[in-house]
Amino acid sequence: MRMQCIENHYFSGMVSNIRRQFEERYGKQPLITAAPGRVNLIGEHTDYNQGFVLPGAVAKRIYVALHPNSEGTIRLFANQFNEGFSFSTDDIRPVKGWSTYLLGMISQFRKRGKQTGGLDVLVDGDVPLGAGMSSSAALCSAFGFALNTWFDWGFTRMELALAGQKTEHEFAGVQCGIMDQFASLYGRAGHVIRLDCRSLEYEYIPFHYPDFKIVLINSMVSHSLAGSEYNIRRAQCEEGVSVLQKYFPAVQSLRDVTIDQLEQYKQNMPAAVYNRCHFIIHENDRLLRGCGFLSKGDLVSFGRLMFETHEGLSREYEVSCAESDFLVARARNFEGLVGARQMGGGFGGCVISIVKNDRVEDFIRDIQEAYHQQFQITPEAYITEIEDGAKVISE
Repeated sequence: MRMQCIENHYFSGMVSNIRRQFEERYGKQPLITAAPGRVNLIGEHTDYNQGFVLPGAVAKRIYVALHPNSEGTIRLFANQFNEGFSFSTDDIRPVKGWSTYLLGMISQFRKRGKQTGGLDVLVDGDVPLGAGMSSSAALCSAFGFALNTWFDWGFTRMELALAGQKTEHEFAGVQCGIMDQFASLYGRAGHVIRLDCRSLEYEYIPFHYPDFKIVLINSMVSHSLAGSEYNIRRAQCEEGVSVLQKYFPAVQSLRDVTIDQLEQYKQNMPAAVYNRCHFIIHENDRLLRGCGFLSKGDLVSFGRLMFETHEGLSREYEVSCAESDFLVARARNFEGLVGARQMGGGFGGCVISIVKNDRVEDFIRDIQEAYHQQFQITPEAYITEIEDGAKVISE
């Protein structure tokens, strides 16, 4: 209860500060929305292969304060970077940095026949950047939710998620799946979401374990390779599909491939392509089995699958790094921890762990000390819980 009270106090304090800063900067009272970052318990890199994912929104958020202006200018300011930009409403195109996500969302709405005119916008938040918690998806979701609310456009949460995904594709150059945006918009407290990334059908899976906390350990390695390598992994998966389609015409994606089919024609593809496909096929299976364990309240068996996922990410999909491997290996031997793995696109970012409440402080202390001894840097730790999705905070 004490932690919840602290979190609520922090939340209200940040909202008050954002409102005050917006009024000082722009002289208006804004609409304020918030959208959470996300964790993905299992099911990594399966989304763009039309598979399954199991994300949940978390109590780390991006906030957007917004009010239209009559000057024909998009004025943006981000507290996290202490920097602002202005763009003409006639010049909406991709740019470098965080502002491209807001411009991309405006572009997506224009393609859907909606115009904003000039806008004054202030952004703030506590989703760690570069930590694999999808701060960019939270930014797109919060901004899209704010515009949709202010102008009463009537877009569904799914339409907002798809607009955010297209923004990543067209304005950020990352060919991501739908998971991050979906989790940020559809999150439900005490539940994770089993999302079918082909049909977009979804089911809320209970994740209510009051004796455990989700602990994220930030390797402090910025996943600068994640964007380019992400696109390479996607192309390798598509190459595997194209090989198998010659023998199995019904195959549309790795979602449709059995492990026996892959093994039968593994000699027809490069070893790296085979490894990528092998991981994805097994990862989909792990996710479906994991949902069964959660439905039965078997968190220990679910945790074992998390360790299996990390092994696959490291050895088969090759998106881990020495720092993430070290964190998972250290966590594996800690009493009171049920599962851990690298989370997100890879090459750094956070390791997600599920730890007993009464062991959380000891776990954080142990892993920070060991990591500092190994890499001469102390990793940040975030204790969080599953949260609701995007919402209006203040009108």
